[in-house]
Amino acid sequence: MWSLMRSPAPGRRLTLRWCLNLGICEVTVYAFSIENFKRSKEEVDGLMELARQKFTRLLEEKNKLQKHEVCIRVIGDLSLLPEDIQKLIAHAVLETKAYSKCFLNVCFAYTSRHEISNAVREVAWGVQEGLLEPRDVSENLLGQCLYTSNSPDPDLLIRTSGEVRLSDFLLWQTSHACLVFQSVLWPEYTFWNLCEAVLRYQYNYSVIQKSRELYSKERSRLQNDTDDTWVQMNIHRLEFRDEEEKSKVFQRLMFQCRTERENRTQNFLKELEKKRECFLQSLCTH
Repeated sequence: MWSLMRSPAPGRRLTLRWCLNLGICEVTVYAFSIENFKRSKEEVDGLMELARQKFTRLLEEKNKLQKHEVCIRVIGDLSLLPEDIQKLIAHAVLETKAYSKCFLNVCFAYTSRHEISNAVREVAWGVQEGLLEPRDVSENLLGQCLYTSNSPDPDLLIRTSGEVRLSDFLLWQTSHACLVFQSVLWPEYTFWNLCEAVLRYQYNYSVIQKSRELYSKERSRLQNDTDDTWVQMNIHRLEFRDEEEKSKVFQRLMFQCRTERENRTQNFLKELEKKRECFLQSLCTH
């Protein structure tokens, strides 16, 4: 997966074609930050009108999307947008959700801090509804509640225009990505600029993979520690004939703990996905 910050439509389409030619099948673009709502009314209205045109065009070109099996995902808080744009986005997402050849993720009405806060609210909803227990809450579960839960974490993030900051873009997801900052502006962005970024990723590939593996092991260790604590709390209430019996009970409780947590988590994620899809369906029917 490859991420891209703030690109105008013409450059974006061309760059997406280059990505496909290079075998990059998933791209995320930063189209509109929640912070942009702080701009003047005239500027915000202009950006919203541009969004109307772009999403309308996407729907008009749905045959092309079907031909190339392009799945459109819009990442952000749609409730912050005008109702007609919400409806256009919902139609575009639902029309293409079954396609799986390539994926275009559009961050719209998005900031990473807002996304993480929303993930916390989703988990709190799961606990409140009885789908989860408080001890089920983990870093891994929060990650599965992000807007990008259906996508792998980005391998490469490109920031153009000479800015050396992420502007609240995919902060959680890019913790183990290759970050490339390029001074070129989008109107002048070329295939060779893209190749330079890809080569930097390839050069750093082994270091990135090692970092991800160490992180995965540490996350597994923390989850094991949580499970172990729960088992120890429960096993102390029991009496045993000998250490062998205690060891067998410990293993049984550990298996029970992990199985029940996994079942609760999967059930919660299914309900969360259903809730999100119902929201999109409701926009299409109103």
